[in-house]
Amino acid sequence: MSITFLIVNMLLWVLVAVLALTAAVRSKALFREGAKEGIRDFVMLLPRIMIGVVGSGYIAAVMPEDLITKWIGPGTGVMGIAIATLAGAITPGGAVVGFSVGAAALKGGGGAPQVIAYTTAWSLYALTRLINWEVAMMPANVVWLRAVVSIPLPFLAGLGALLIGRP
Repeated sequence: MSITFLIVNMLLWVLVAVLALTAAVRSKALFREGAKEGIRDFVMLLPRIMIGVVGSGYIAAVMPEDLITKWIGPGTGVMGIAIATLAGAITPGGAVVGFSVGAAALKGGGGAPQVIAYTTAWSLYALTRLINWEVAMMPANVVWLRAVVSIPLPFLAGLGALLIGRP
């Protein structure tokens, strides 16, 4: 376990403690409600996170390495970044799915710039999220404008990683 891992965990727990103290100062009911919702979310999300982490190991094991390196490997350059961007945009699901697929691609021979483009595209404009969530909650013209102006960002992230070099 690295010192960075410990420092990040400690900072997160300090943040939780500060938020809990702030809620407790405002009212005991607010503190109890926050704790109740936090514990419920923890119990609901923990199994999904565990499944995603374990599943990413299996995805990496079953994905054909030659196929990954052929399409989004380190030698695929700009074309691999474009393919990864498209794949990120069409990948359905939440963080457990998106980041698990990205981690599996890295383990299976995907290039870092390509995986950066994939996760950036998935984060910015996964089509299922745009249609099912964003358009349902915000005016469609705002959602589509946000998506359109975001189109270059995964390419820029992947190209930036390609120019900077291997992490």
